[in-house]
Amino acid sequence: MKTFFYIIVLIYYNFAFCQLQPTEDKSLMKIKVTDFKNKPLSNERIEFISRNTKKSYIVFTNNNGTCEILLPEGETYDINYRNFIEDKNYSTIYVKNEKGAFTYNLNIKFEPEKIFILRNVYFETGKSTLLPESFPALNTLYEALKAKPTLKIEIAGHTDNVGKYEDNLILSQNRANAVKQYLIAKGIKPDRLIAKGYADTQPIADNETPEGRAMNRRVEIRIIEE
Repeated sequence: MKTFFYIIVLIYYNFAFCQLQPTEDKSLMKIKVTDFKNKPLSNERIEFISRNTKKSYIVFTNNNGTCEILLPEGETYDINYRNFIEDKNYSTIYVKNEKGAFTYNLNIKFEPEKIFILRNVYFETGKSTLLPESFPALNTLYEALKAKPTLKIEIAGHTDNVGKYEDNLILSQNRANAVKQYLIAKGIKPDRLIAKGYADTQPIADNETPEGRAMNRRVEIRIIEE
């Protein structure tokens, strides 16, 4: 995953044009998020986590890929972004505590991934029935799709190589369908979702070990249209 990070410090004494204004103890962070072709990334979740207090400050980019947030000064922050359904650590910044009001321009660049393993999704053994332990992960996926209403995804079901290929193909398709139906029931439009089973044709680990087979039994999310 390529990332790029730089920060510019600007000091303003006239903030009439700003929606948010820095204060003596809080700096204004003006953020711009783009991909590596400088395309603005909208509805991106950016999180600042104080290493001292562990408090989290979250902001979302607008259609121009920009946003603003006030951060308490004198603290070091870990910066995370939400890569669709996964939080990724981006960088760290220190917001200094000095006399005066400060504004920082923060430019973040990353290339959004297109394929994700949907972790913590569980089915009954040999069946396509979702277990309740799966609901938090599925709800996270639902929230991500709701936040980006133009996205269309493929829900890809995969199995290990135990049993007949034909049976595994049916099982993988039914499990992908189960995830699709869960999202539809939550309110996602069916035309944004494609469910497809791949059986054991796309392993990501060695099927000769229990650990490898467990990794191969998975559901993947593939972004097919933005």
